[in-house]
Amino acid sequence: MSYIVVFVTTPDLDVSKKIADTVVKEKLGACVNITSKINSTYYWQGNIENDDEYLLIIKTREDRFNQLEKRIKELHPYTVPEIIAMPIVRGSQDYLKWIDETLERE
Repeated sequence: MSYIVVFVTTPDLDVSKKIADTVVKEKLGACVNITSKINSTYYWQGNIENDDEYLLIIKTREDRFNQLEKRIKELHPYTVPEIIAMPIVRGSQDYLKWIDETLERE
């Protein structure tokens, strides 16, 4: 089984909570951390932008990524939301087992 961490930035706490709740409820992620405000500097439509955002850190499995990406895009207000997955190279076996149990719950 391949486990991943998915990073998603959002414009505000309400969007963050909506995405987090949906992801866990629909078994697309086992856990979502919502950071406090971060500041993002990025290039968009010919300009350098600087905005306060929130960061979601989603723990899940690679086999859920396509569904997760689709659902985030449905809920997210950005035209091109940041959805980046990184592999979990190593992890506590107890925690990885918990991810499986959470994603496979009835």
